[in-house]
Amino acid sequence: MINRVTNQGLAIASQRNLQLSLATLSKLQESASSLKRISVPSDDPAGTADSIRVRSEQNAVAQYSRNISDGNAWLSVVDTALGQTGDIMKRVRDLTVQGANDGALSPTQKEAIAVELESLRSELMTTANTKYLGRTVFAGNSDAGVAFNADLTFTGTGSTVERRISETTSIRVDADGASTFGEGDDSAFALVDNIIADLRSGVNVNARIAEIDDRVLTISGQRGAVGARQAQVLKAQGANMSESVSLEAQRAEIEDVDLGKAILDLKAQEVSYQAALAVTARALQPSLMDFLS
Repeated sequence: MINRVTNQGLAIASQRNLQLSLATLSKLQESASSLKRISVPSDDPAGTADSIRVRSEQNAVAQYSRNISDGNAWLSVVDTALGQTGDIMKRVRDLTVQGANDGALSPTQKEAIAVELESLRSELMTTANTKYLGRTVFAGNSDAGVAFNADLTFTGTGSTVERRISETTSIRVDADGASTFGEGDDSAFALVDNIIADLRSGVNVNARIAEIDDRVLTISGQRGAVGARQAQVLKAQGANMSESVSLEAQRAEIEDVDLGKAILDLKAQEVSYQAALAVTARALQPSLMDFLS
């Protein structure tokens, strides 16, 4: 059976093929300029679903990264404060040992030691009320503004400050001020006050040295715990960076196009379109009917 091909049918078919070729050329031009393989979901529904999943994971990893940075900053402030506290208490111990030598010290010399201890006691209170971004680092989620009041009461609420550093892990980033400094009459501040009072009243302060040692040991333990948590945060930071790189590679694989390949495809399609134009022009020569119409 011989099909009859008319000029009009040939023209319509040629126009349709040219439009398809031009549409492909336009899509390749858009991909080459944007370097994106998926412009709209209909370009690749399955790829779009994968892209949404990967981007959601990237957002989560980015949030964990911010949490890690904030948590590390908290722990750095706490570690510095505990280091300063330890230094203050060591100086308090040195002065107490010196003040315990009753036979070699005059009342004036003991008073000089007491005055320096008063200064150290003030520094100790300032350190105990250390803040980060306006929040006390030794009083959990307390909004009192200070960890310790002037009457040596602790303002901590019992809650802790935590940061989620991965999908399954949260870590504490503050320190327990009550355990570190004590409260009321059992606090480090009261201990220094007692040493000052003993020096001024003539009581030998040798017995206070053991109390200082216990407090220094507690502070060292707290600092060690903070250091361990900070090491965990830094380890999580490395894992987070690796995960971020991996997810970006996955996203690029799904969404992006290779520039070299995109240019080659574009040039090939341009040649194909130009060839189609030339062939169509030769196939659709003007007929007698074109002149008669």
